[in-house]
Amino acid sequence: MLLPARSEVARQLRRYRAWERVMLAAPADHTVRATFEDSGYTLCVLMGKRCAREAADAAERYLRGGAVPCSDQHRTRSRAGVAVRRGPPSGRRFPAGR
Repeated sequence: MLLPARSEVARQLRRYRAWERVMLAAPADHTVRATFEDSGYTLCVLMGKRCAREAADAAERYLRGGAVPCSDQHRTRSRAGVAVRRGPPSGRRFPAGR
């Protein structure tokens, strides 16, 4: 498994925390909120998490020397022990692309 560079994780975590403080100080500012959400999204992608808070927690654990838990929310083990990705439940339709 490839792990992100610690320096990049530290940089993105600092950016996320800085914009979090700015957003809490000015929650009605749409530009600040959008930048905060962008920084959270970047951290999510970097850490393999769906939620910015989970990504920030995982980044802090990683920087302290702990292992980065991989995102196994949509994975299951086959009988051979190989990870396979699950798709959406059958019959479920998405409105996009109609």
